[in-house]
Amino acid sequence: MNEDKKKQIPLRLSPKLYEDLAAWAESDFRSVNGQIEYLLTECVKQHKKTGRYVPDLKETEETP
Repeated sequence: MNEDKKKQIPLRLSPKLYEDLAAWAESDFRSVNGQIEYLLTECVKQHKKTGRYVPDLKETEETP
């Protein structure tokens, strides 16, 4: 997809999910839209890498 012409899609979110995303976006200095795009991009990268859309908890847990 041409990066200059991003696809626009309607997205419906619950008020609670939007509030959580907005708070997260603010802490990461992003807009809500930018945060959603970032999260989706990371999710797709993970899926391409591992075939899953979330990392295995065993892979992300640090052992003492």
